[in-house]
This record gives sequence, C-alpha cells and structure tokens, in this order.
Amino acid sequence: MKSSPAARRQHTSVLQELQRREPVFHRLEPGATRADLEAMTDPEFCEVGASGRRYGREYVLDVLEKRFENPGEDIWEVSDFHCQALARDTYLVTYTLLQQKQRLTRRASIWRRRGQEWSIVYHQGTVVEAD
Repeated sequence: MKSSPAARRQHTSVLQELQRREPVFHRLEPGATRADLEAMTDPEFCEVGASGRRYGREYVLDVLEKRFENPGEDIWEVSDFHCQALARDTYLVTYTLLQQKQRLTRRASIWRRRGQEWSIVYHQGTVVEAD
C-alpha cells in the first residue's frame, strides 16, 4: 500500500525531529538539569542496558545527573537510522551507535508525542560483538 505525499512528509518530519533527539542522553545541552531529563522521559520510562539489566526512570535519571556533573569527551557516530510508526504519535527509532571509535551498539527507542512535546518511553542498547 502506497502512502500519500502528506503521510510521507509527516514521516520525514517525525524522522528529522527524532534524529535530533538521538542518541538519547548524549545530546543534552551543557547545563541540562534533572528537570530537563524528566521532561524528556515518560513517567513509565524504562531501559534495558547493554548488560541486559532493566533500569527504571529514577535510576537512569540519577546516573545521568551524575554523568553530566563531570562531562567528559563523548565521541559518537550514528548510522543506519530508521523510524517506524507503532501507533498514532508513537514511534520506534533504531540506529547503530559507535562510541569513542571502539564500542559498537545497536539502539532502539520508543518515543511518544503529546501535542508538540516528545518523551522517550523505552530505550535499549545491545553491544555488537566482533566476529
């Protein structure tokens, strides 16, 4: 089934908006506060880390708050960025992230839009092992 030009434009717009937000938690402005982090994460947010452990919103926000108190150089490259609508105003974003030119991970995030605001509902990172 072909999508209409309007639907393609909307998808492109969503794709561009979410590309600006990913990799999530790596693109925060200097001086970002916990309130900024709370605004971008859904109250039901959870993450599955590269270790396979599950983390709730409060734990992730605590870790991020500490990380941004003493920011270091974070070199990353994003590739293979894709966006798929799951439901009205809910999208799955997948991409590959190369950090520090060494650590390769596949990432998946679910984003929800309410009005003009976006919040992340779920995030997962999986380390890609060398062959």
